Amino acid sequence: MMALPLAFRASMPFLSPHMKVRFAPSPTGLLHVGNARIALANWCLARRQGGRFLLRLDDTDTERGKPEYAQAIEEDLRWLGLDWDEFARQSDRLERYAAAAEKLKAAGRLYPCLETPEELAFKREQRERAGKPPLYDRAALKMTAEQLERAIANGKTPHWRFKLGNISVVWRDGVLGQRTVKLPSLSDPVLIRADGSFLYTFTSVVDDLEMGITDVIRGEDHVTNTGIQLDIFAALGGTPSQIKFAHLPLLTDADGGPLSKRTGSVGLRQLRRDGVEPAALSGYLAALGTSGDPVVATPAELAPTYDLTKVSRSTARFDTKQMLALNRRYLHTLPFDAVKDRLPEGAGEDFWLAVRGNLDLFRETKDWWDVVDGNIVPVSDPADADLLRLAAETAPEGAWDEATWPAWTARVATGSGRKGKLLFLPLRRALTGEDHGPDLKTFLPLIGRDKALKRLREAVTG
Repeated sequence: MMALPLAFRASMPFLSPHMKVRFAPSPTGLLHVGNARIALANWCLARRQGGRFLLRLDDTDTERGKPEYAQAIEEDLRWLGLDWDEFARQSDRLERYAAAAEKLKAAGRLYPCLETPEELAFKREQRERAGKPPLYDRAALKMTAEQLERAIANGKTPHWRFKLGNISVVWRDGVLGQRTVKLPSLSDPVLIRADGSFLYTFTSVVDDLEMGITDVIRGEDHVTNTGIQLDIFAALGGTPSQIKFAHLPLLTDADGGPLSKRTGSVGLRQLRRDGVEPAALSGYLAALGTSGDPVVATPAELAPTYDLTKVSRSTARFDTKQMLALNRRYLHTLPFDAVKDRLPEGAGEDFWLAVRGNLDLFRETKDWWDVVDGNIVPVSDPADADLLRLAAETAPEGAWDEATWPAWTARVATGSGRKGKLLFLPLRRALTGEDHGPDLKTFLPLIGRDKALKRLREAVTG
């Protein structure tokens, strides 16, 4: 068998001067952590090289795309710490795609097809029964201009396919190493639907070519697309060697399942609502798939040393528990000045220092401020009534400070004969409504004597 000709580019260092990258989400759902990882990789590489980062909304899917998703994408990226040098929407560039399509038609690379979805499904079934791969048979190429005109006059509307070259496309991938896509083993892709709308496979190439993209960093699920798109790129007059590719292995969720923005898998919006710190998430994402331990860091802190060559070719698993553990360690070390603008109104440094070591997520500060400043329902057991009554009777007078709790509980222990959990748990439940929480040595002065006595008495009376 004759070997197929190759479209080959020599291996080159992935980082390049004058770099321009793009993150091009489709506003058909909310971003998940897999999308965020791709955005972060693009941004860090551009900033490391002094290059440019383009945010491009691939919004030609008018059926599923929604303005609120587009807005959410921008908000979530900013929350993560990413900005962009340029912004574009594909919906603003329809004339450019139409012009590019005409160029391909004139070159004989874009041809009309009249088969209905049902006819195409029947053809695939027939080929599979015959033991052949379910590829499009290019029957439309045999159609004459007269036949096409007659069909259109009779109400048929063609869709348009790109005629792939009889080549293997080879490139040196920035993560996966050498990759080859044999185009003859693929069906000619549809670039324009029968309704006239353009598909991502086409619009992305036109944009990358006209916008001067030098490096494309995206998910491994696009490897086959890359082979096809490099062929389209060349057909439009581009030089494939001008653009480099890196495909990051896909992330899975904690159970090994795929992430999906339409099912909300580990979504950025939900992580934001839960109170995850963006620096904890970005640091965790940057380390996924590498041998390095994750550290809390903003994208700006990650960029100077971010290196795609450290990313493994194996699938990485996003472990929410591991990420939250990193988030927790980070919260426990944050100084008051870093959070004062986010704390509940009235909460000061003494409150933050008292509760930060007990937080898993920042949003929990509101719950603890409610314990300090609001009204709670004390939790008690009738068997503890005498203990709580004794505690109320022996409550120290005057202002309370860090010496109050140990001195007070020592007197209650002597009077009740209780110690350990039998002593401290009923008191904590009555004073805070919780079984666990901040060290009452520092937290109790925030509650204060009046509230503490009120809660003890309410706990006794039920």
